[in-house]
Order: sequence, then C-alpha cells, then structure tokens
Amino acid sequence: MSLRFLLDTNVLSEPLKPEPDRRVTGWLAQRQAVVATAAPVWHELRFGCQRLPRSSRREKLERYLEAIEPSLPVLPYDAEAAEWHAAERARLQRAGRTPSFVDGQIAAVAAVNQLAVVTLNVAHFRDFRGLEVETIRGS
Repeated sequence: MSLRFLLDTNVLSEPLKPEPDRRVTGWLAQRQAVVATAAPVWHELRFGCQRLPRSSRREKLERYLEAIEPSLPVLPYDAEAAEWHAAERARLQRAGRTPSFVDGQIAAVAAVNQLAVVTLNVAHFRDFRGLEVETIRGS
C-alpha cells in the first residue's frame, strides 16, 4: 500500500493529550500503513521534547517518539520541496498572505510527494495552491 497522507504536528501529538480525541486516535490507528510525516514536523516534535526539563512529561514524549519512529516514514524537505515552497511563498507574499515558514515546508513536502496534509487546523494550509488538505474533526 502506498502513502496517502502527510501528518501535521497537531495530529501526531494528539495521542499525548490527557484526553485525546478518539476520532483522531482511531483515524491514526486505521491508517498507519498509509501515513508519513515531514522532516519539519519531526523537528517540531523533537525540539518540543528536548526543550522540556527532565520530567515525566518529557519522558512520556520521548517514549512516544521512540515508539512511532520505526513505523513512521519521515519525508525530507529536499530541493524539489524547496522550489515548490519558494514559488508558493512568493505568490502568497504578493497576495499579502504570509503563512508560517514551517507550514510552508510541510505543505511543500506533501505537495511534491502527492500526499494530502492531515491537520487539525486547516487554516494554516488553505492558501497553498494545489494542496489537498484534510482534517479529522472541524477546524
């Protein structure tokens, strides 16, 4: 089965919440064979973990990342993604819109790999042209 979805940080971190949304965790469980994430998302998760002081919260996050890493493809932000991102960033800037740089990177990785971005915040990605964006719950 080939990859179909690229997971945003907020989807990947949902299982760590004290009361995770069961729609999100169920969606993830049903589609684990067809999901990937982007290197910038992995960075956000690792950075978030490493900036925490030693604590049970940090240990829980470290265990979670170690558990998902072997089965979660992390796709690179490569030259093709950088070209796509640069063109979209310039187009959006001319239109007076400025999505965050990292959201642009995530969108680019999804676009060049022909994957739908799955996010809990569609607004972060709606301005990118030709990008399929899905949400698991209302955003």
